[in-house]
Amino acid sequence: MAKLQPVRGTHDLLGEDARRHRHVVETALGTAARYGFSEIQTPIFEFTEVFARTLGETSDVVSKEMYTFEDRGGDRVTLRPEGTAGVARAFISEGLTQDLPLKLFYQGPMFRYERPQKGRQRQFHQIGVELLGVPAPQADIEVITVGADILDALGIFDGIILELNTLGDTESRGAYRTALVAYLMDHRDGLSEDSLRRLEVNPLRILDSKDEGDRAIVANAPSFGDYLNEASRDFYGTVKEGLDTVGIPYRQNDRLVRGLDYYCHTAYEFVTDKLGAQGTVMAGGRYDGLVETMGGPSTPGVGWAAGIERIAMMIDAPAAPARPVAVIPVGAEATITAIKLSHDLRKSGLAVEMGYSGNLGKRMKRANKLGASHAVILGETELEKGVATVRDLDTGSQTEVALDRIGDHLKAGS
Repeated sequence: MAKLQPVRGTHDLLGEDARRHRHVVETALGTAARYGFSEIQTPIFEFTEVFARTLGETSDVVSKEMYTFEDRGGDRVTLRPEGTAGVARAFISEGLTQDLPLKLFYQGPMFRYERPQKGRQRQFHQIGVELLGVPAPQADIEVITVGADILDALGIFDGIILELNTLGDTESRGAYRTALVAYLMDHRDGLSEDSLRRLEVNPLRILDSKDEGDRAIVANAPSFGDYLNEASRDFYGTVKEGLDTVGIPYRQNDRLVRGLDYYCHTAYEFVTDKLGAQGTVMAGGRYDGLVETMGGPSTPGVGWAAGIERIAMMIDAPAAPARPVAVIPVGAEATITAIKLSHDLRKSGLAVEMGYSGNLGKRMKRANKLGASHAVILGETELEKGVATVRDLDTGSQTEVALDRIGDHLKAGS
């Protein structure tokens, strides 16, 4: 029989990895809560149409990367490749239009069939925020700021740069798209196969192509800034002024785009050079047309998502859990007393490990292997006296302590 292994592109979270993961989630959740974001948990799978509509039928995610299957009832469902579509679906199906503005935080696993590499797995985890119902640039400022504060609270903001761009409003975007297509048509002989396909359906995506030939052509492409109308320039100016006010530095990246038509105005990414090729830590933008694209009412929105695995690789290792106390009964009669004592100590706030089997020597070895600070030994002699022998496993010293005083004794010595 073949040895069982995790599926390629998945991994188990254990020990320090699990502590890092939890620390990222808890820090992000706590920081977002101070901004008024409440938590939402959407299903791990949705009807395929939820993602096909929002990500675009021709996108790489939909055409190459989604885990899509037919369930036993004949419905086509997809494991979620990202979080925003599920939040938008919940906004529509749960009738949340009366709750606007709506500020939501999510976290959990996502799934994409990609080539696994450092910081990118087929099952990966994200945190994210979405702010729905606010058309003003103040929403963009707040969403970017909460992201920066999360990275700062995790101790990694100093090694990260915010890249910023504007896609303008519908009018500006349309004017730019026309100019970009005209430019690219003059250079189509040098475009990659993927970019030629995108030229027909999603030309803005060519701007962030990784193909070297495409990048050389794009380097001289028109700039979004030259096609912004006054309203779009004012919107972007307010966003930058707000970031300046709260002290978040940024750099302009004219090639930072979002390819789908429901995106507008601000696009941004927090990037680093500490993760190799996978330099994006957190990415987002404004998507005023998304909810309407999904069949809901016209609803402005802005948000971001961040990969937990990538962030976890950058943070300092969280503190290990408190050292436990080992309660070691010797003999059958001491076992029930040890169970009650362990329960009482845990209720008092101490971490306790029970020595289940083996002689005293083996149980003491296990206590040392667990990193226990003390061993509480209960034998026949101790039971007769109503005490336990408490041994400090660092110094080797030991003393007899009354059973009802052990918790106080251990806390006093911690």
